[in-house]
Formats: sequence, C-alpha cells, structure tokens
Amino acid sequence: MIMKRLRETRKQHDELGFTLVEIMVVVVIIGLLAGLVGPKLFKNLEKANKETAKTQMSNLKTSLATYRLDMGRYPDQLNCLVNPCGEGWNGPYLDGEDIPLDPWKNEYTYEVKDNGKAFSLTSTAGGDEPIVVTG
Repeated sequence: MIMKRLRETRKQHDELGFTLVEIMVVVVIIGLLAGLVGPKLFKNLEKANKETAKTQMSNLKTSLATYRLDMGRYPDQLNCLVNPCGEGWNGPYLDGEDIPLDPWKNEYTYEVKDNGKAFSLTSTAGGDEPIVVTG
C-alpha cells in the first residue's frame, strides 16, 4: 500500500514539470516567430520615425514663417524661435522651452540662405536620404 502511494506521488510529481526538450521546442518556436515578425515591426517603426520628423519639420517651418513675418527675415539659429533674438521679437514662436530633437535624438540642421530670405532644415538620420524642408 505504501509503495503504491509512493509510485502515484512520484508519477504526479513527474507530470507537473516540463522536460528540457519541451522547453527547447517552445524556445525555437518563439525564435522563429520573432525572426519572421521582427523585421516587419522595425520597418514600420522606421516609417513612423520618418513621418514624425516630417511633421516636426512642418511645424518648425510654420514657426519660422511666423518669425519672418515679425522680424522681416528668417532667424540665424533655431533657438530664436523660443528665446528673444533682437528687437521686434514677438515670440515664443514654438511651443515648449527647447527646439525638439528629431525622432533619432539628433538636432535638426538649420541653415539660413540669401541674407535671411530663405532657409534649409534637414534631418540626416532618416536612413538612406536626408529629410529636407526649405522655405
């Protein structure tokens, strides 16, 4: 009777856990799924980052245009959108205390052209080709 009970207890105990082979099969399946799904997710993430950069740059372009209306020219630096830069400044022209970074945590490259009559705003972290907005 005692031996029968010991066998039943041992059988129940053996059935409670997973074998190493079962665990390895599950890990391999998860790895295969991650290998198939992962690249598609990262592709969508890169696309979303590019769209975010374009939206931020469009907002910066609008702020730069408003600055130009008040000051008669585009600013020499983006910082002038949030901090006073000269007489006639009627800002801040951009919400927030700082100029936003692009989605890759880099600063936008801003260049003034034609003595403040035009500008170029660039995000170089957008993959193969940079994202450029001009005004």
